[in-house]
Amino acid sequence: MNSKTVWRKRPSLLYAGLRSCTSSTTQHGLLIQAPSAKGSPLAVLPTKSLVYSVLFTSLISSPLLKPSLGLLKYVIDSKSSVIHPSKNPVTRYLLRKTIYNHFCAGENEHEVRRSVQKMKSLGFKGVILGYARESVANMDDVEDLPAASKTKQDVLDRAVDEWKDGNLRTLKMIGKGDYMNVKFTGAGPAAVEALTRGDQVPPSRIKAAIAEICAATAAQGSRLWIDAEQQIFQPAIDDWTIDLMRQFNRQGNVVVFNTIQAYLKSSAENVSRHLRLAQAEDWTLGIKLVRGAYIAHDYRSRIYDTKAATDGNYNHIVQSLVTRQFPTEAATSPQIFPNVCLFVATHNAESVRKAYSLSRYRMQNRLATIPVELGQLQGMADEVSCELLAQNSSSDVPAGQAQEKVAEPGVFKCLAWGSLEECLHFLLRRAIENQSAMERTRHTAVALRKEAWRRLVW
Repeated sequence: MNSKTVWRKRPSLLYAGLRSCTSSTTQHGLLIQAPSAKGSPLAVLPTKSLVYSVLFTSLISSPLLKPSLGLLKYVIDSKSSVIHPSKNPVTRYLLRKTIYNHFCAGENEHEVRRSVQKMKSLGFKGVILGYARESVANMDDVEDLPAASKTKQDVLDRAVDEWKDGNLRTLKMIGKGDYMNVKFTGAGPAAVEALTRGDQVPPSRIKAAIAEICAATAAQGSRLWIDAEQQIFQPAIDDWTIDLMRQFNRQGNVVVFNTIQAYLKSSAENVSRHLRLAQAEDWTLGIKLVRGAYIAHDYRSRIYDTKAATDGNYNHIVQSLVTRQFPTEAATSPQIFPNVCLFVATHNAESVRKAYSLSRYRMQNRLATIPVELGQLQGMADEVSCELLAQNSSSDVPAGQAQEKVAEPGVFKCLAWGSLEECLHFLLRRAIENQSAMERTRHTAVALRKEAWRRLVW
């Protein structure tokens, strides 16, 4: 079946909620009232950010997306001094003031800290910060090094050290409760080789580096998640990350999160496997749940055939965890549930609303549940993020809790930092990987244009 015919945009429940402050929807047997925040949830966005959001989402959701990505790739790969941003100050200025400033946090600590503070001033609980630089060294290049040059091991070690130092620099730019985004393949060819082989334990230098990163993260009171990657790497990534959770997620502390891709047919069982290990070994499980970004480059037989199936699986895993159930067990299963923290990382409006509503309902009514946090990328899905902020600022309080602070899931924004060239390469790779999802952002563009029009006429 052609993937274009089955991975279609679904109606946005979240956007429907934006259209009426009195509408409601039934979810999980509960009547969830749409937010009653005054005005438009998007009103919190600065006008400059709103204008860029309108421009970029309109472009992303149009037929111009593919030629625009092709043009951007041509510019950043060009060797010409007339075109490349590192050689042409005009090109650099234009890209810096548009794409870079909208989607990236900054090139140095001062700029990044300012971006982080800006996000928190809008009402976000915190940020997820990742270093945009990714190792793209090829093992063939290492093997072909001339005899007179540095040894292969020197090259491999340098890549690991640069990866470690970049992550430690990133950590210094965030605060207590924030997250850092870590990608194992960023450690270079040694990591790629070990992951491809399926090694259950990382090479000693990488093991020492990630342990140092995790220890520094724990000491700062921050957290990190290990990104999911292609299926050829993922079994080893799971093994390495589980070992880190065994070591650092103890005594109620949650430092390390693993990433589960819900578009994989095995994802629900993988979640249950993580739960069983956490319960048996008495550590806290951290899960970041995503849909998946490698559909064009991965084993297609391992991925759900339709977007609807992926959506259903994603929502099922969330509901199971939030209600403290194993996703592959019957609801009446006598399994003892371990300590779990869940991060719902998605731009899908329906999944966000369901996860948020169920979590908030159970917290407010003191039902057994787990901590839940949600987040979207900087410069994207602003109508989703602002909707969550509007709900968190709502004054609706259940009966009997008028004097208490209302429990609510935390809302985050995910930021990338690095040089202009590093971030443009990073954004281009993410855009190509997620092209089909980006094309389904028309509802986002509509919501943003309505907010722009509201400000214009008011």
